[in-house]
Amino acid sequence: MKGIDKSFGGTHALDHVNFAVKPGRVMCLAGENGCGKSTLVKIISGVYTKDEGEVYFEDKLIEHITPADATKLGIQVIYQDLSIFPNLTVRENLAINSEILNNRRFVNRKRWDETAKEALSKIGYDIDLNAEMGTLSIADKQLVAICRALLFNAKLIIMDEPTTSLTKREVDALFKTIRQLKETGISIMFIGHKLEEIFEIGDDVCVMRNGKNVFLGTTEGLQRKDLIYYMTGREINDDFFVPENISEEPILEVEHLTLNNKYKDISFKLHKGEILGITGLLGSGRTELALSLFGVEHPTGGTIRMSGKEIKITSPTKAKALKIGYLPEDRRTEGLCMNQAIDDNIQLATLQEISNHGVLNQKTILKHAQKWVDKFSIKTDDPRKKAETLSGGNQQKIVLSKWLATNLEILVLNGPTVGVDIGAKQDIHHLVHELANDGLAVIMISDDLAEVVVNCSRVLVMKAGSIVGEMEGKEITEDNIRQIIM
Repeated sequence: MKGIDKSFGGTHALDHVNFAVKPGRVMCLAGENGCGKSTLVKIISGVYTKDEGEVYFEDKLIEHITPADATKLGIQVIYQDLSIFPNLTVRENLAINSEILNNRRFVNRKRWDETAKEALSKIGYDIDLNAEMGTLSIADKQLVAICRALLFNAKLIIMDEPTTSLTKREVDALFKTIRQLKETGISIMFIGHKLEEIFEIGDDVCVMRNGKNVFLGTTEGLQRKDLIYYMTGREINDDFFVPENISEEPILEVEHLTLNNKYKDISFKLHKGEILGITGLLGSGRTELALSLFGVEHPTGGTIRMSGKEIKITSPTKAKALKIGYLPEDRRTEGLCMNQAIDDNIQLATLQEISNHGVLNQKTILKHAQKWVDKFSIKTDDPRKKAETLSGGNQQKIVLSKWLATNLEILVLNGPTVGVDIGAKQDIHHLVHELANDGLAVIMISDDLAEVVVNCSRVLVMKAGSIVGEMEGKEITEDNIRQIIM
């Protein structure tokens, strides 16, 4: 791609961008949200039409391209949502695109079986063809999407943040598949935020900022600090959390908490002013524990005390009354109403407090929301815009604002920076540090070990539903945590 330019109204999305993917190599496309990555991908795949510039594929100039043309050329995009039909089987998801492209009107089960088996054989992947896609793990869905892409003689596979919802073990499996694809001569365009993954899987890297190229070269010899600077335009260092005012008495005491088949005999104390980390692999019970503290899951044994008094957290409404807030793993489906306004989202948990006998005033909502928009530097020119118009980092700040507006005492963060770029990630970390030092008690649940090390003054490690390790201070290192988890 040479000199690619694209504008939307008055917004200059791409400013004469140059970009190249070489055969059998992984090109990582990096940059913060809003830098132009998605626009570039949509031009490659035929969704958008460029305003200026030239696109070449296999040394041939492509004047105009549609999504169907891109597929015929061998360009496949695997989006974050994977574009699957959750209510259909693996077989049906693998075969349906082929059926449509070939204008077939009738279902032939034998042909669909052959298509599905051919797709799975491309990477030696084995899965029940009758399994419903919605019941599969994110990792399995990802592999099905890759197999489907390979059915169309893919030469370039574009993966849009494929590791966002994967555990480390699943990421390792995905990277093994990517390396297999490389060996067959297939090129990969890998879009991601996580620096360690860019260095692990990338051969080449293109960094974009504000719609422009700021770096184009190989990962060999590239320094982590330089990559961060190219992506953000500023130097970002790991700022370790140093608690300033931990309370002597615990605000929360959990004793022998148990939920059948999820976790068992969980005991810990939480103090105001600290950030308690809980980490573990998928299936360790960490999320179920978080949901129990917010009243979604109901323990079958054990006790919870708050300020020395035994409590029963029977629902999220009860948790809110106890001044417990919860930032969920998936902000898009569990934390926000994406098609509603930013200010409405911020006030979701305080509607009763700001209403006048049940009647809401839009000016009051806007006034209250603007306070949080200003406080957390949420990047928007109008709080009445929909939440879906914001970047992941700014969406996460909305969820935080929603709960902090309720005057919390305990905040449970489940994957606080999933799908967030590096600049916004540090902003959120700094914000959580300030909240803790202002006296908030914070539980941070994450499988991002670097995030746990930087932010937590004490860490619990969970495995198979139990706490198998606890560390604090200088004991908290990635190596120490990894030894216990594995």
